Amino acid sequence: MNPESTGAIERPGRLGDPALSLGTDPRTDPRLVDALIPVGLGDNTAPAPLGPGAPREQLLEFVAAAEAGIEGLLASLVDGLEPTAGLDHTTETIRGPVGNDIQLYVTRPAGSSAPLPGILYLHGGGMVMLKGSGPVYARFHDGLAAKGLVVIGVEFRNGGGALGPHPFPAGLDDCAAALDWVHGHRATLGVSTLTVAGESGGGNLALATALRAGREGRLAAVDGVYALAPYISGLYGASVAEREAALPSLVENDGYFIECDASAIQVEVYDPGAKHATDPLCWPYHATAEDLSGLPPHALSVNELDLLRDEGLAYHRSLVEAGVEATVRTVDGTCHAGELMFQTALPELYEATVESVYQFAAGLPHP
Repeated sequence: MNPESTGAIERPGRLGDPALSLGTDPRTDPRLVDALIPVGLGDNTAPAPLGPGAPREQLLEFVAAAEAGIEGLLASLVDGLEPTAGLDHTTETIRGPVGNDIQLYVTRPAGSSAPLPGILYLHGGGMVMLKGSGPVYARFHDGLAAKGLVVIGVEFRNGGGALGPHPFPAGLDDCAAALDWVHGHRATLGVSTLTVAGESGGGNLALATALRAGREGRLAAVDGVYALAPYISGLYGASVAEREAALPSLVENDGYFIECDASAIQVEVYDPGAKHATDPLCWPYHATAEDLSGLPPHALSVNELDLLRDEGLAYHRSLVEAGVEATVRTVDGTCHAGELMFQTALPELYEATVESVYQFAAGLPHP
């Protein structure tokens, strides 16, 4: 029977049909399906072989194995692309909060002399894996710089993987240190305004870096924040009913490129024992109006078929309710950060996201 004939509302994704996958959901951009199938991602991601209650050593092994696989996938997605011309690349090494070295990857238009808008970019990986020097991130840095931005990528400590294990708040501490250093060196870097940006786990850290700066009276360093596909709720290990009630996309799009089982393991690796489960600096979704009030302009970008979509939309609503200037965009037909990873298959969506970040940063008033 046709749902319309009974007055029923057809529920999207796996809310309406648990058998759907990213490859069979009619909302998925066909070009993305064609790109996913050769790399074995057309079907739903298999459940993790262990849960967040497993011994920590096993959880760290799981994250390390996942990191190796994802790094290989991401490298393959940009393999063969022509380098972006007309850019200068340098690396700065600064001292971290516990005497650790933090690498900053600076990319700028070659020969630029006038101050340009700056982007402090924090990479994804659920705060527990991947590197800012990875090829997809290097490519994104280049794309932003080619628009006329100075991009500073941060190699912060991760909760697991090759740059771990350093649970919360180590990565955030490094991002805060990088923010302070870049702010103090705006003149030598040729930076006019400074936007803190990132995707996925980097979106978490971008939002948390701004929240922390607000708490500590350091907001002069942050002119704007841009979070893409932010991973910010920490609710991935909750029951299906609890997830659907709080953030329906956690069920609707579960298994579409990323899934809640693995995300729950990453939560435990980042925040062992869930000691900071409702701390906005660990999981910004839980920020109160008091936390958000007075923050600089924000922009958020979410993906229609991402299990994280609704937490990004919820954060945008919270910002607006707290009186913060904020905008949000949805990239239709794509999975989690799909237009950034699958730029060859989705070139105009990739370019639209690069342009969106540029326009936000370039439109900020100079301090």
